[in-house]
Amino acid sequence: MTQSHPRISKAVIPAAGLGTRFLPATKATPKEMLPVVDKPAIQYVVEEAVAAGLSDVLMITGRNKRPLEDHFDRNYELEEALTRKGDAERLAKVQESSDLATMHYVRQGDPRGLGHAVLCAAPHVGDQPFAVLLGDDLIDPRDPLLARMVEIQEREGGSVIALMEVDPAQIHLYGCAAVEPTADGDVVRITDLVEKPQPADAPSNLAIIGRYVLDPAVFDILRKTEPGRGNEIQLTDALQKLADNEELGGPVHGVVFKGRRYDTGDRGDYLRAIVRLACEREDLGPEFRTWLRSYVTEEM
Repeated sequence: MTQSHPRISKAVIPAAGLGTRFLPATKATPKEMLPVVDKPAIQYVVEEAVAAGLSDVLMITGRNKRPLEDHFDRNYELEEALTRKGDAERLAKVQESSDLATMHYVRQGDPRGLGHAVLCAAPHVGDQPFAVLLGDDLIDPRDPLLARMVEIQEREGGSVIALMEVDPAQIHLYGCAAVEPTADGDVVRITDLVEKPQPADAPSNLAIIGRYVLDPAVFDILRKTEPGRGNEIQLTDALQKLADNEELGGPVHGVVFKGRRYDTGDRGDYLRAIVRLACEREDLGPEFRTWLRSYVTEEM
């Protein structure tokens, strides 16, 4: 009989990075607040967590990240101004972000890598499994990746990571997994993890993307994990230890994602994400696609 595991309710979003690839735009504005069409990237991520049933969200922040807190807080002056103008549509958009989830914040005082950022969540998470969502990866809401990962974790226990096939020449940009198949076509068992390997050394072309559902046992491992690649505490190293020894915190599975993912951590991909999402909007898409076709035709 399939064992029942605790229901997941908490999501952790590391957001302490400096966003140096987007300077000078991120000199005074957190990269997570850069707009994707007309909504900051971080709001898409919180909405994804909520859609998967995770309404308790902890954001790991750093210096100059106060706008993140302000965005998910009430702005009474703006709401009052919109109310006086009778602008119900914009009022609803402003209130939407503050009503999304129960938000919590903790500072990562010393940015020492993703593993260290996740470890900062330990007091809030406690001894329950939890999700980690990286803000650079936007998953299309029509492809409920996180909900599938939660389903697998609650059924199998342990930890679950999101994987996606990439061009082997690009695997050095990602963490990479060696896997074994399972009875579920989209689920694999993780046997090995390598952080940003050279193509010749990569065990597969399955790259780790920014979604994790983790057993709380990962905290004890992270506390003992020495800095690795980039002199940072790597979450991949801790997950490797879990995969090596199930007695530490259960198995490690992967969900192979074949849906729509938008990478906002790279300038080119960020621009492509905006174009793709704008094209698909009912209110913007028709006119924007017409202009885009004309522009491409003229430029070509």
